[in-house]
Amino acid sequence: QLTFVESGGGLVQPGGSLRLSCLASGFTLDNYAIGWFRQAPGKEREAISCINYKGTISDYRDSVKGRFTISRDIAENRVYLQLNSLQVEDTGMYYCAPRKYYCSVLRSSYDVWGQGTQVTVSS
Repeated sequence: QLTFVESGGGLVQPGGSLRLSCLASGFTLDNYAIGWFRQAPGKEREAISCINYKGTISDYRDSVKGRFTISRDIAENRVYLQLNSLQVEDTGMYYCAPRKYYCSVLRSSYDVWGQGTQVTVSS
């Protein structure tokens, strides 16, 4: 059974940083891609970044390029999303989701979702 837990969110001031973590169990990252998504209040869930089973990265949001970085630790079976230079507009619930082998920007391509971790950027 595929399970995963997102963590690392919190309240941070504009310009601050957070490191989100997605800990996977029941599957291994060398067979699955992990996508990070964000859902702002009142908005659709949108893809931010993804890392596939080979470690190839796909970035989907121009607004976060240069500020957010996805990475993974195969030994820990964990994927990270480093959030730097956070802006108020980055506020939302952040989710990771697994997909067999390859990344997709489409939310509908991911079948299993966790509870997410809340990121709030406010002064």
